[in-house]
Amino acid sequence: MKILRLLLGDQLNSEHSWFDEVNPDVMHLMAEMRQETDYVKHHIQKDVAFFLSMRNFSEKLMNKGHQVVYYKISAANNPQDLEKLILDLVEKNKIEQFQYQFPDEYRLDEQLKSICEKLSIPTKAVDSEHFYTSRNELADFFKGKKQLLMESFYRMMRKKHYVLMVGDQPLDGKWNFDHNNRNQYKNEVPIPFPLEFHKNVSEIITEIESQNISTFGSIDVENFNWPTSRNESLQLIDYFCEHLLAHFGTYQDALFSGHKFLFHSRLSLAMNSRMISPKEVVDAVISYYYENQETTELAQVEGFVRQIIGWREYIRGIYWKEMPNYGKMNTLENQNPLPDFFWTGKTKMKCMQHSISQSLSEAYAHHIQRLMVIGNFSLLAQLHPDEVDAWYLGVYIDAIEWVEMPNTRGMSQYADGGIVATKPYVSSGSYINKMSNYCGSCHYKVKEKLGEKACPFNSLYWHFLDEKKQHFANNQRMSMMLALLRKMKPEELAATKEKAISILEDINNL
Repeated sequence: MKILRLLLGDQLNSEHSWFDEVNPDVMHLMAEMRQETDYVKHHIQKDVAFFLSMRNFSEKLMNKGHQVVYYKISAANNPQDLEKLILDLVEKNKIEQFQYQFPDEYRLDEQLKSICEKLSIPTKAVDSEHFYTSRNELADFFKGKKQLLMESFYRMMRKKHYVLMVGDQPLDGKWNFDHNNRNQYKNEVPIPFPLEFHKNVSEIITEIESQNISTFGSIDVENFNWPTSRNESLQLIDYFCEHLLAHFGTYQDALFSGHKFLFHSRLSLAMNSRMISPKEVVDAVISYYYENQETTELAQVEGFVRQIIGWREYIRGIYWKEMPNYGKMNTLENQNPLPDFFWTGKTKMKCMQHSISQSLSEAYAHHIQRLMVIGNFSLLAQLHPDEVDAWYLGVYIDAIEWVEMPNTRGMSQYADGGIVATKPYVSSGSYINKMSNYCGSCHYKVKEKLGEKACPFNSLYWHFLDEKKQHFANNQRMSMMLALLRKMKPEELAATKEKAISILEDINNL
């Protein structure tokens, strides 16, 4: 039987059972396509990373003897239309069955279902063999429950997959070491240099430019440092374990100018493109811990593991439970447009300048920069979640809709009304000052609310709470914030709101 198998750009799993045997009757289709470069404007490094990873993967398959039909973005015979491509190949090669792995983006899932309906041959969809969970596992777990608490899902995952467990109890008797993992970084320990790969990507850049693909951000053409193969991804796991893990948990929420990556692994691209699996990463980290307990504490390991088997799997489950409506949610009715400095990094706010400039130069920011700096500002400035969503999806190299959207629209912007987060993640400048060294060298004064140089986060924070107080009237976790709001003197609140409104009216000049 002649079979055509589709491989998407984020399905680069060489360990998939599809590749256990070489079959001359099986043709694998891979294509770089405008529909993927154009559905949102992407960072140039993101397009490069995915195209290069796809090419490396196809070469690896062919070297093992698998048949691969590959369409580069610049190929003259690339129709740039997935449906046309599949239908043509089926007809020309007398294909008898079409197969694909379940995609993890709703739009692609719908598109492939539609294509299958137009085919006159049998079709088959199989699991991607990547995640710990099935698409619907979270929805089944929380069936009948009002709150979808990540912590209860995480504990279930720990037990089910026997991760850091002794019998039915967590190792060392604690499920969570959060309180150990919220330290500000103050140069107590040196931050190792990140592992670099130094690849020249000028050829692929030329191809992208020849197609007039619209991108943003910058790239070092001669020193592209992201992993784009399974081998490089495995090197990155080892490097993380040996050089970064020992301090990862302690400083996982820290912000520090002068260091882009701190102790973070930079493994998210490798995992989200499926060059490596979450289980491989978790197993490697835990194995390293058991062999190096004299230098690595359990708190560091648990903090990392929770991000993968807890948060990552949880977010994917939320996505599949709530789509397609999730992508339209705007519970707080925020309407403001994205300020210009999101595309330039040019703002006098040190925390935003640092976090956005780094995002534009590296296609990367860690979760606290994304959540408590850029996300916090976006929510306080009442930016439209569609615009925030599109920016996050485009700017970060690891952003694929299933993981980006619930993190942005849900966790960061509270546009889902509390499905993901039990409260909006907002703060005045004090949180950023507590967790970073940004404020000391900022144009604005973090302790001031009303003056010309007052930190914009301060007035925006109280203005947001006042504007949205009806939304949070029944939210227990917001009761303390709202109580403080009610205690503010009317004239103080009026002055604070006036300051915030003036900031919003002139937001491009912050």
